[in-house]
Amino acid sequence: MEHRHLGRSGLLVSEIAYGNWITHGSQVEEDAATACVRAALDAGITTFDTADVYAGTRAEEVLGRALKGERRDGLEIFTKVFWRTGPAPNDSGLSRKHILTSIDGSLRRLGTDYVDLYQAHRYDYATPLEETMEAFADVVRSGKAHYIGVSEWTAEQIRAAKPLADELRVRLVSNQPQYSMLWRVIEAEVVPASVELGLGQIVWSPIAQGVLTGKYRAGEQPPAGSRATDDKSGAGFIARWLEDDVLTAVANLKPLAEQAGLTMAQLAVAWVLQNPNVSAAIIGASRPEQVHDNVKASGVKLDDSLLKAIDEIVEPVTTRDPALTTSPAKRP
Repeated sequence: MEHRHLGRSGLLVSEIAYGNWITHGSQVEEDAATACVRAALDAGITTFDTADVYAGTRAEEVLGRALKGERRDGLEIFTKVFWRTGPAPNDSGLSRKHILTSIDGSLRRLGTDYVDLYQAHRYDYATPLEETMEAFADVVRSGKAHYIGVSEWTAEQIRAAKPLADELRVRLVSNQPQYSMLWRVIEAEVVPASVELGLGQIVWSPIAQGVLTGKYRAGEQPPAGSRATDDKSGAGFIARWLEDDVLTAVANLKPLAEQAGLTMAQLAVAWVLQNPNVSAAIIGASRPEQVHDNVKASGVKLDDSLLKAIDEIVEPVTTRDPALTTSPAKRP
């Protein structure tokens, strides 16, 4: 497993991170979730990403138990705050009240004294940005987080936040966006702004919710037990990738993967890691075998001719509009 700096910080993260968005606490039983975490650790993954909202806070608990007994200094644990986690008016958003309450809840569920990275899960239009950044700075100064990051923020929002973080002397080091061969909305604006300001991308869904594995076929029903058939595990998120033109293009990638000596999943993960602004690609898994397969993308270098061939195949079905990086207009 290779490691990269998280943005322009001194923190090293495994270039493949393990995330538990729609698996731990929901899609798979805890024993299976723990087995996947053990597989990640055995493969050299040191970076683990979660959020307080995943599985109604249960995902943090499952991850905390799975990592119990590991040397804390050898891990990088990330979590996030923004989405609603309770019924009260202040149980969502990026107000000072919600941030300071939420970090304590996350640490308790994770069974740790601190997280390495605390992230704003979306932008909060209902809270002054100065209030949000001051609260994050206090989280860092209290020793409850080492660095701060954002997720799915626009270039304009990142540009507004970075000078505030600098004034407060806290390290805003990352953005966590969706990114894959099929979803490239960050390339036009977010990546250039991040390069300029020293943020790295921690990308989610590099395999496009499993579509880039090639297991979904044009004109055929999704395989039984797959994510596309399970409303609890993200069927709504994957639906946009199940159009026949997308699936046909993905099928045409298989000879390129074979030419490179990679599985389709490995090709997809390796592809996002070719972007030098990507610090880590987050993988998820419901079985240890998926972890074992995906981690083999670490260290893979794709040559220019292969990258060009990939672009020619997927360009007609690629989404690039930077306006699709959005946050809710109102708090959830």
